Amino acid sequence: MSVSGPPEQRDLARVRPPHVAVDRAARGVEGNARLTAMTASILLVLLAAEGVTVLQIHQLLAPHVFIGMLLVPPIALKISSTGYRFARYYTGAPAYRRKGPPPALLRLLGPLVVVFTVVLFASGIGLLFVGIGGLRDNLLLLHKASFVLWFGAMTVHVLGHVLETAKIAPRDFYARTRRQVRGAGARQWALATSVAVGVLLGLLLVGRAGTFFVG
Repeated sequence: MSVSGPPEQRDLARVRPPHVAVDRAARGVEGNARLTAMTASILLVLLAAEGVTVLQIHQLLAPHVFIGMLLVPPIALKISSTGYRFARYYTGAPAYRRKGPPPALLRLLGPLVVVFTVVLFASGIGLLFVGIGGLRDNLLLLHKASFVLWFGAMTVHVLGHVLETAKIAPRDFYARTRRQVRGAGARQWALATSVAVGVLLGLLLVGRAGTFFVG
């Protein structure tokens, strides 16, 4: 089949067939999914550890603060990766439209999970720096209330994505599937860096655990 248009366009069409661009876009979607799934796996482990500290918060306040701060950068990374997918889908990117959205319930729940997560962690960080008084009481109430809402929303969110996450998360670590999508090393480094920054934040702020008033 002949290709019409200026010589430059004809040459480009011969060098780069249409399916190449489609495949490249699809690999971009897959790369985003892998980063999201890897980050979700790490978050699931860290959140489980944080949950243990909640059960004995008076005795485990320092670990609670340390793990909480460790969680912040990986959470920011996951919000960024899912936010990017959200933006690409709703701005009409063909590859993301072909992949489709999550199920309706999870799609509606997603923004609530983000809002509850931000409120939960922001109020917790605030408690490390605010002195005794009305503001502290309000922050503590907000922290507790947002935890209840967050826990309910997150439980549904995790159950809705756990199988997909378990399937996709290891792909950058298997030799066969790793080669299918470029950028595996960059994705792994992004995740490792977020955890390292979280450890640093935890070490810097764990000393303020004594100011985290628990009523």
